[in-house]
Amino acid sequence: MAVSGPGGGGDDLDLEGSGGIFSDINITPLTDIFLVLLIIFMVTTTAIAESGTQNAGLKVNLPKGGAAASGAVAHDLAVAILEDGRTVVKGEVVDEARLTAMLDEAHGRSPDTLVLIQADQGVPHGRVVAVMDLARRHGLDRLAIATKAAEPSP
Repeated sequence: MAVSGPGGGGDDLDLEGSGGIFSDINITPLTDIFLVLLIIFMVTTTAIAESGTQNAGLKVNLPKGGAAASGAVAHDLAVAILEDGRTVVKGEVVDEARLTAMLDEAHGRSPDTLVLIQADQGVPHGRVVAVMDLARRHGLDRLAIATKAAEPSP
C-alpha cells in the first residue's frame, strides 16, 4: 500500500512537510509494560514459593497449641482443610478421589511420610478425623495437626 502526501508523489514516503500518514505501530511501550509485569510476577511467585510450606499463599487460621515442633521435611505431605470444607494439597483444591491418589503416591515414595493436617479453626472435628482416617487406610500412620504457637502468659 502506497502512502503519499497531497502532492501525489506515488510510492515515495516523504513525511517531512507533506502531512503524510504514519502507519507503523510503535511497540516499545507495550514491550516495556510486559517486561515490568514479568518481573513483578517472577518476584511474587518466588516469594510465595519460598515462604516455607507446601500450601503457600493459603490463609488457614490455625488453632493455638503447645510448643512449636520441628519444620516440615521435603517428603512430608501437607493437607490443608479450609473453613468452607475444601481440601487443598500443594496449592490445588482436591476432591476425595484425588486426595486418595495423592496419599497412595506419598505412601509409594515413603511409607514413613508424615501427613500434616492444617485445619482451619472453624473446621468441624469430624472433617479432620475423616482426612486422618483416609490417610491411615492408605498406609500413612504418621499424622500431625498443625497449630500456632501459644502466646506466653504474662
